[in-house]
Amino acid sequence: MSPALLLVVLLATGQSAGTGTKDCWTSCQRHVLDSAQRARVCRACLPGGRVDAWVGALEGMRPSNRDALVSARKDADWRVRWAAVRAEARLRGITERRLLAEWVSASPAAADLDACLTAARAAAEAGQSSADFLKDAGARGPDAAARVWARRDAIRKALELELYAEDLKVRGVALAHLSGFLGRRPARVVLDALETRPEAGDAITAGALKVVAERKRTSVGRLLLDEARPADEARVNRLFAVYSRELEALQADLSGAGPLQRRKAVQALRVYGPLARRELEQSLGDADRQVRQDAARVLAEVEGLSLRQAAERRLATKDAAAARPWLEAMVHEKGCAAFFVGTARDRALPAALRGDALAQLADCDEGSRERLGTLTPYLRDSEALVRAGAVRVLGVLPARNPEVAEATSHALEDPAPEVVAAALEVVGGHRLSPRGDDAAVLLDSEHPVVRAAAAKALEHIGRPAHVKGLAVCLRQDPVSAVRVAAAQALVRIGGPHAAAALSDAAARDADTHVQHVSREGLRRLGFGL
Repeated sequence: MSPALLLVVLLATGQSAGTGTKDCWTSCQRHVLDSAQRARVCRACLPGGRVDAWVGALEGMRPSNRDALVSARKDADWRVRWAAVRAEARLRGITERRLLAEWVSASPAAADLDACLTAARAAAEAGQSSADFLKDAGARGPDAAARVWARRDAIRKALELELYAEDLKVRGVALAHLSGFLGRRPARVVLDALETRPEAGDAITAGALKVVAERKRTSVGRLLLDEARPADEARVNRLFAVYSRELEALQADLSGAGPLQRRKAVQALRVYGPLARRELEQSLGDADRQVRQDAARVLAEVEGLSLRQAAERRLATKDAAAARPWLEAMVHEKGCAAFFVGTARDRALPAALRGDALAQLADCDEGSRERLGTLTPYLRDSEALVRAGAVRVLGVLPARNPEVAEATSHALEDPAPEVVAAALEVVGGHRLSPRGDDAAVLLDSEHPVVRAAAAKALEHIGRPAHVKGLAVCLRQDPVSAVRVAAAQALVRIGGPHAAAALSDAAARDADTHVQHVSREGLRRLGFGL
C-alpha cells in the first residue's frame, strides 16, 4: 500500500492523528498539483498532525516546486502561509523576515490582508511587535511594518473572529496573537471583547484565556487579578461564573476513588490559580500523600511563592496538622535536609511539628540517611514527639549498623508510647525477626498506639508462635484499629489457628472494617466464605 493510499484509508476510518492531519492532507492536496510529488509530500501529514507538515517535505524535493509554495501563501491557515515563506526563503538563501517584508510590500493594497495577517501573527508568535519583527527585514522592512499597522482593524477583526472558533487551541492562539499585536495583556483583550459580546459566548472566551494562561505558565485567576479594574467588575464576574462551574464539575474527580484520578484533578486546578484556592486547600487533606504533595506545589504557585517559602509560611502558624502536607512536599526539593533539620532545631515550634519535620528526613535524598550523627541529639530530645520523629528515620539507615541497632533497642524501652511505636515501625521495616518476641509482648501494652504498631510489626516478622497472642488481640482488644492490624498479621502468618481466629472475627466482630479485613484474609488463605 502506498503512503498516500494508506493516509486516505486512515482518514476514512477515523484512525488518523486527528483534525490536524486531515487539514494538512487537504492543504497539501490543494497546493501540490504534481501527482508524483503529491504522493511523496502529503505523507508528511501522517505522523505529526501539524497542518503545515507537508511544506517542510516539499522543501526537500528536487526539482523544487516553487509554484506550490507560492500557492501555499494563499492558504486559509496562517501557519501554512508562514511555513511557505520560510521554506522559500531558505531556497533563495535569504532571511525569512526579508521575504515576508517583500511579500507584504509587493501585495496589492486591496489584497494584502493575508500577508499582513501572517506578518502580525508571526511577530506575535516570536513575542515581538510587527514593527520590531520587521525592523531587520531589509530595505522593505519599514514599509511592510507600516502596511501591517495600517491594516490593524482588519487584522484585529480576523483574530477576534477566531476567538470563537470551534477548536479551543485555535481560540487560545488567536487570543495570544491578538494580545501581542495590540500590545495589550490577554486578560484586557478578553475583557474588552466581552463588552460587545453576549453572555452566551462567555465560556468560549474563557476557554481561550485558559489556553493562553497555560502557554504563559500562569493561571487565568492571576491574569485577571493583575489586569482587572473596578470598571471591569461585571465582566470579570461573568468569567468567574464560567470558571466556577468548571471547578464545580472537577469536584467529582477531586473526591474520586482512585489517587491517580485525584492527582490529575489537582493538576487541572493549576490553570485556575487563585480561583481554585478552596479546592486546593481541600486536597491538602487528601488521604494520599502524593495528592497532598501535588496540592501543596500548585498552591505555592498560586501564591507566587517557591515551595520552601510557602512551607515556611505554614510553619509560622505553628499548626502541625496544617504544616504536614508542606513538609511532605519538601522532601523532593533541593535543600530538604537542611530545611528539616532547621525546623527540628527551632524550639519555638510545637514538638509535633518538629517531630514531623525530622520524620521527613527518611524520604529526603541529601545524605542525611547516612549521617546518624545528625539524628543523635534528637533521639535524646526532651520532647517525646521529637524523639519519635528521629526514630522513624532509623528505618532508612543500614540495619546492620551497630549504632542503629542500639538506637532502636533504646527506643523500644522509651517511656513514651509514641517513641516505642516508632521503634516498632523500624523493627517491622527492617524485618528484624529476632525482635518478634519483643513485639509480641507489646501486644499487651496499655497504649493502643503501641499495640497497633506491635501487630503491624508482626505482620512482617511474626512466626506461628505469635498467632495465639494476635488471636487474643483480635478477639479482645477494645480498639478497632488494633484489631485490624492483628487480623492483617494473622493473614500474613497463616495456619489453621490463624484462620480460626479470622473466621470468628468475620462472624462476630462489631466493627465492619474488622469483619471485611478478616473475610478478605480468609479468602487469601484459601477459605472462601
